[in-house]
Amino acid sequence: MHLDTPAIVLALLPHGEHGAVVRFLTPANGLVAGYVRGGRSSKFRPVLQPGNVVALSLRARVDTQLAAATVELTRARAALATTAAALLALDWLTALTATALAEDDPHPALYRTLDAVVDAIAAGAGALQLGENVVRYEHLLLAELGFGLDLSACAATGVTTDLAYVSPRSSQAVSRGAGLPYADKLLPLPAFLIGGPVDAESVRDGFALTGHFLERDVITGRGRDILEARQRLVAKVVAAG
Repeated sequence: MHLDTPAIVLALLPHGEHGAVVRFLTPANGLVAGYVRGGRSSKFRPVLQPGNVVALSLRARVDTQLAAATVELTRARAALATTAAALLALDWLTALTATALAEDDPHPALYRTLDAVVDAIAAGAGALQLGENVVRYEHLLLAELGFGLDLSACAATGVTTDLAYVSPRSSQAVSRGAGLPYADKLLPLPAFLIGGPVDAESVRDGFALTGHFLERDVITGRGRDILEARQRLVAKVVAAG
């Protein structure tokens, strides 16, 4: 393997006395991992913060070998996440991406979107924008992994207007008229996912919607440990909204 690419730092796992195995998201190769010699040293600690962008070089003699990685910081963004909500959003999105994706499976849309969301976090996005951005990223990640939600038409009637709910089983939208008798068993459809306005209620509904399908279809086993960061993020954003 010989790879030279920009990359977003996602997660760091200690390896040996001073080294680290680091997971990165790249534009063309998706999730990749490499061993950074001295990755936990004072030199690299500010570089290998989740959310930062680096110039990454990976080298390995064979595909089955963990690649050696060298990194150079190109955009320092992690230190600009100064509020509790911003820090939680950064922790959650990078951990989710590192946990959910398979290595070497390209997801250019996810790279572009995560890059934009982290830029917004670093620029001081407010709670409402932060919540919307996180939900949109989760919605895209579900689609990229084959668990996309069908929000184009009502599952019961086929109508494309007045969509208000999502079936927690089929992942399909349901119109207000068809869903009202079963509203307590359906998930509210946040208006901004179908071109409507963004407000505190729709962001709260968005977290409930994507959270249901992430927990059901994507985050399993030991990966569920990362959900604590999401729960704390939702609480912060909802309280601020």
